[in-house]
Formats: sequence, C-alpha cells, structure tokens
Amino acid sequence: MSLPAPQEVADRPLVGLLAVQGAVERHRDMLEAVGARVREIRQPAHLDGLDGLVLPGGESTTMALLLDRCGIRQPLQDALADGLPTFGTCAGMILLAREILDGRGDQWSFETVDVSVRRNGYGRQSASFETSLVVDGLDGGPFPGVFIRAPLIEAHGPAVRPLATLDGVPVLCEQGPFLLAAFHPELSGDLRLHARWVASLDRPTERLVVPEPTGAE
Repeated sequence: MSLPAPQEVADRPLVGLLAVQGAVERHRDMLEAVGARVREIRQPAHLDGLDGLVLPGGESTTMALLLDRCGIRQPLQDALADGLPTFGTCAGMILLAREILDGRGDQWSFETVDVSVRRNGYGRQSASFETSLVVDGLDGGPFPGVFIRAPLIEAHGPAVRPLATLDGVPVLCEQGPFLLAAFHPELSGDLRLHARWVASLDRPTERLVVPEPTGAE
C-alpha cells in the first residue's frame, strides 16, 4: 500500500484530542480512520495550529482538576472563545456546558454552550445502555448511541440546535462551532459522526459565529 504524499498529509485537518484523562485511544482511532491528523493535548503549546478539538468522555471532575494542574484551563478557555470547533462527548459535554446542576462545590465548566446538564442523569455505570438514535441529516440509518454514566441535558437556550433526542430530550446538539454528545460515539463502531464532524472542519467560515448564551429554556 502506498503512503500518502507529505502535502496530502499536511492538508488533512489537525485535531487536538484532550489527553489528560478519559477515552482517548478510541477517539484517536476513529479520527485517524476518517482522515484526520491527531495531536494529543497535555500542555498549552499543544493547542497551537489546531483545526478542531475533541473533549472525550471520562470523569469530568478529574478532568477539570487536571486541566488546572497542567496549566491548560485558561489557554483552552481562550481557544474556545475564539471559536475553535470542538466536539465534546459525555464528560466533554459537561466541561462545555453553561451550567452543571449537580456538580461539586468546586467544580467548574467552560460555560461555552448554553445547556444545563446533570451528571449521570441517565444512571450510574450499572444502568449503561445502547439505543438507536435518529440523527438529523446523517445518512445511513439510525446511529448506535452508547450511554455510560451519561449526562442529561435538562434545559438549553435558543441558540442550541438539537440533532438527536431520546424521549424528547436532546442527546446530540450543536451551537455554532460546538458539537455535544451525551453518549460515546467512539464506542459505537460507527464512524459517521466523527466523519461528519471532521468534514465540517473544511468550512472555516462557519467557525466564526459563537452565539452568546441567552439563558436556558
């Protein structure tokens, strides 16, 4: 099998994958499978030159603590404020939420997307489940949603667009350049969501609008 030319590799989107804790390897495999270059993010300098960023599932309080310890919190906050396209899954969704309803007293979020979330809103580890989700605009039939200690979106503002729902509640949504999933697409074995998100990184004009939160519904 021939290797891609260096210019072909350089033309692929460069995606940062937060790697301080959480489901890193499975996201890396998915991203590389759909043609992205992947850089694991463990220090502020790793944020330079990215086309997009993935905040993976894991333990949101631990991830927040490690972001402070690694000195990444403020540089990442600045990158989000600049409109860096970001895909947050499970704990990553919690980190991007405007409000964490049941967080610890010292728990923080980037307050980037106008959603109010409840951690483990779909139950603890023993209540994990998989269900088929109809995703707006996604060809190929339902998407397998893997829910493991998944956060629940209890409210969202008008700038948030639901893309898939479960029992009437958004489980996949977007606001400007930010995509949030309450479930784990990296565990589904289905490349379509990662492929669609990576393809969207080729449309830089769509990264510029970052709606201001206007209060949850």
